[in-house]
Amino acid sequence: MTIRAVVKGVGHYLPERIVENSEFEASLDTSDEWIQARSGIKRRHFAAEGERTSDMATNAAQAALADAGLEPDDLDAVIVATSTADFTFPSAATSVQSGLNMTSGFAYDVQAVCAGFVFALSTANAQILSGQAKRVMVIGAESFSRLMDWEDRATCVLFGDGAGAVILQAEQGEGSSDDRGILSVDLNSDGRHRGILYVDGGVSTGQTGYLRMQGKEVFRHAVEKLAQTAEVAMQKAGVSAEDIDWVVPHQANIRIINSTVKKMGVAPEKVVKTVQDHGNTSAASIPLALSVAKANGQIKDNDLIVTEAIGGGLAWGAIVLRW
Repeated sequence: MTIRAVVKGVGHYLPERIVENSEFEASLDTSDEWIQARSGIKRRHFAAEGERTSDMATNAAQAALADAGLEPDDLDAVIVATSTADFTFPSAATSVQSGLNMTSGFAYDVQAVCAGFVFALSTANAQILSGQAKRVMVIGAESFSRLMDWEDRATCVLFGDGAGAVILQAEQGEGSSDDRGILSVDLNSDGRHRGILYVDGGVSTGQTGYLRMQGKEVFRHAVEKLAQTAEVAMQKAGVSAEDIDWVVPHQANIRIINSTVKKMGVAPEKVVKTVQDHGNTSAASIPLALSVAKANGQIKDNDLIVTEAIGGGLAWGAIVLRW
């Protein structure tokens, strides 16, 4: 018998404020048509004043617990993937633990920018396979609106805020690709490319800073590396593109998504797309998409899913799982 980390519940949270593309026309040389043509984004959500990343993460966590029929103390751990934690320390995850009134277990953050959820999910999987935990909440949560340079039309129109959560639970499988749960993981990074996507602030500067991106370079690396990591993950799981029911990619840019799945050889109708409504929510985008796709009746039990992401670092990876 083989232990698998199986999805038991999902949930998400989006701030109340919806920002349509047209809102940017008053302050930037841009238009709804321009933004949609280059990104596929129509709208995004921005956190309210005083609404923290950990608040959004806690709301998503509560939704996932309700979906799974579990209580906070049924969890062994909470892992939050984020680049926009409330404070330098303590972690956003400990704030979530407090917000849930979770009195046992452990909590910590993972930071791999837009690839953060894939890295956090792989960490939770490893803890379950090692026996360190039996049930882990993995959350992606971001307040990227607070990192935007509102005079940079190439970046500020792309990002949004929100949170998504997934609960993994240890269950026995047969050790085949027919098992439910995480079947394979592929993780990568290459710090030589850190200058094409970064924030120009932090502890060393004394300021939060703004997101900076070389869009063409990011696009080039994204399509190549996302297709490659997805292929490696599928090989590790012993499945092929024809076996896949859904690709749930990082929701950064519709052109990246379409180019990647074409390179993977997956039919366009098998791709979950939420970027049009959420924008790029960094580490939150994949769990948000998973939760929305389940709520919409797209993802069903036993569906085979590939999820992949790339973010600053550069860091990228993919996971194959059966729902």
